[in-house]
Amino acid sequence: MKKTLLAAALLAATATAAHAADETQPQTMQTVVVTATRTATPIDDTLAPVTVITRQDIDRLQPQSVQDLLTGLPGVNFANAGGLGQQTSMFVRGTNSSHTLVLIDGVRVGTVAAGLPAFEQIPVEQIDHIEFVRGPRSSLYGADAIGGVLQIFTRHGEAGEAPTPSLALTAGSHSLVDGQAGISGGTDHGWYNASLGGQYTRGINACKVGAAEAFAGCFADQPDKDGYRTYNAALSGGYRWDNNVVLTGSFLRSKGDIEYDGDFGNFTRRSQQVVGGSLAFPVSDIWNMNVAVGQNQDRADNYAFGPRIGFGYSKRNQASWQNDFTLAPGQSLSAGVDYSQERLDSDTGYLADSRNNTGVFALYQGRFDANEIQLSGRHDHNEQFGNHNTGGIAYGYHFDNQMVLSASWASSFHAPTFNDLYYPFGSGNPNLKPESGRSYEIGLSARPGAWNWAVNAYQTKLTNLIGYDEFFVPINVARARLRGVEGQLGADVDGWHLRASATVQQPISQADDGTDGNLLARRPRRMGRVDLDRDLGDFSVGGSVYSAGYSYDDAANSARLGGYTTADVRASWTFRPAWSIQARVANLADRTYETSRYFNQLGRTYYLTLRYSPAR
Repeated sequence: MKKTLLAAALLAATATAAHAADETQPQTMQTVVVTATRTATPIDDTLAPVTVITRQDIDRLQPQSVQDLLTGLPGVNFANAGGLGQQTSMFVRGTNSSHTLVLIDGVRVGTVAAGLPAFEQIPVEQIDHIEFVRGPRSSLYGADAIGGVLQIFTRHGEAGEAPTPSLALTAGSHSLVDGQAGISGGTDHGWYNASLGGQYTRGINACKVGAAEAFAGCFADQPDKDGYRTYNAALSGGYRWDNNVVLTGSFLRSKGDIEYDGDFGNFTRRSQQVVGGSLAFPVSDIWNMNVAVGQNQDRADNYAFGPRIGFGYSKRNQASWQNDFTLAPGQSLSAGVDYSQERLDSDTGYLADSRNNTGVFALYQGRFDANEIQLSGRHDHNEQFGNHNTGGIAYGYHFDNQMVLSASWASSFHAPTFNDLYYPFGSGNPNLKPESGRSYEIGLSARPGAWNWAVNAYQTKLTNLIGYDEFFVPINVARARLRGVEGQLGADVDGWHLRASATVQQPISQADDGTDGNLLARRPRRMGRVDLDRDLGDFSVGGSVYSAGYSYDDAANSARLGGYTTADVRASWTFRPAWSIQARVANLADRTYETSRYFNQLGRTYYLTLRYSPAR
C-alpha cells in the first residue's frame, strides 16, 4: 500500500512538473463532454473525473475488444470467463459489476434479468468515442450509476462530408479473423453512417477445471477450444435545419455464437440491439428542449450439446424529455423526466415479467468568477420498489494557473434486478429494497497545453447490498466501504502520445456474516496502466503495460487470484494515403493469470490489420 501511494504521489508530482514546464505553450480547444451533466459542458467544468477515449486513441491502441480498450482506466478492472467473446464483467471503484450505468448513444443497455451489459458483444470498430465518468450519477440518471457512467458513441458522418468508405481487416492468433466495412458522409445539413462487420476466433479452452475441482469454476471438465463468432451492423444519421432544430437516429445490432464449458449448457446464441432517436430544438433564446426515445433488446438462447435448453429475452423501452435554461451568464438549469418500461420473456416462469419507472430530475450549474457550484436532485418512482430520492452537490475552484480543485457529495442507488425480485422456486424476494450509496470525493486536475492530469480521492459507503440467507433467498443484509485514490496523466507532444493511470483502492466488506474487513471479490487493491506511442512520419511504434495486484474470487477471501503484469507492443505503417498496416503483440511475455478462478486468459497473441481510413 505504501509503495502504491508513493507511486500515485510521484504521478501527481510528475503531472505538476509537466504543468509548470508547459504553461507557456499555446492552449488547445477544450474537450466538450455531455455524459457528466447531460449537457454539452467543457470537461474542466464538469467537476467530475472524466476520461475521454477518441477514435484516434482506439486506432492507435489497436484493441480487439472493449475490455482491451478499457482495462486499466482509473478505477477499472475486469473479470473475464475465458477469452475473447466470453462473459465479461466490469468493476468501477470497487462497486459491483451491475453498479455502473452503460449507455450506447444515450440508450441504457443491459439485460433486464441480471442487469448486466454484454461488453463482449459491443464491436470496438463501431465506436467513435467514449466518455467515462467516475463516481455516482444517480441524481441525473437514476438507478445503477453508483460507480459511474460509461457512454459509448458509435461512428457517425459529418455534414458536408463527401461519401467516404472505410475498411479494416484483421487476422491473428487462434484463427482470429475480423472485418469491418462502412461508408459515411453528409450533405449541407445532414449526415449518415452505415457499416457491417464480423469476427471469428477458434478460441481457447475457456475453463481449466479437472476432476479434482468437479464442483468449482464451470462445473465441467471439457478441455476443448471454445470458439466465438459474431456479426454486427450499425446505421446512424441526422439532419439540422436552418432554425437549429436537430433530428438524429442510431441503430446498432450484434449477434454472436459463444461456446463455453459447462455440464448444464455449453453454447449460447446471443443478440444485443440498441435503437435511439432524438429531436432537439430551441424554444426561445434561453430555452432548449430535447426529446429522446430508445429501445434496448437482449436475447440469449442456451443449448447443451445440441438441443436448446432455455432462452431469455428482455426489452427496455425508454423516453426522456429534457429542458435546458440559461438563467444568466454562467448559470443554467436543466430539468426533465425519464421513463422506462422493462419486459422479460423467458422459459423460466418469473413471478412478474414487467415494470415501469419514472424519474424526475434537475441540475443547477453556476459559475461565479473562479467559483463553480452544481446542485442536482432526482426522484424515481418504480412500479416494484416504490420511491427513491437521490441528490448531489459539487463545488469547484478554478485557479489562475488552470488547475481546478473540486469537492463533492452524492447519493446513489441500484435497483434490484428481475432475478433478485422475481426468480421462481423461492429464489426471488419482491420485498427487496434498492442498494444505496453515499459518496464523498475531492480532486485536483489541470489541462495545461498539450498535457492533462488529475488526482482524485473518494469514499463510498454502500448499504442494503443484496446477499443471500441460509435458503439462498436474496435479502438486504450487506454493507461495504470503498476507499480509493486514482490518478491519470496524458500528453500529446511532438509526436509522443502518453496515457497513464494508477489506482489504489480498499473495497472492503462491512457485513455481519463473517466477511467483515475482507476484500470484495475480484477487486484488486492496486492497478495501473501506461500507454506510450511515438509517431515517426509514416511509421508509429508503441506499447502498453498493465499491472494488477492480487484479489480474491470469493467473499471469504479463501480463493486467491495472483497479481500479474502484461505488456503489449504495436506498430503501424501508413504506406499510402489512407492505407495503413498495423501489427500488435499482446501479452508479450506470455503471462499466465486469472481474473476469475479456473478461467483461462489469452497468452501471447499476434494481430495484423490492414486499414483504409481517409482523413475527414
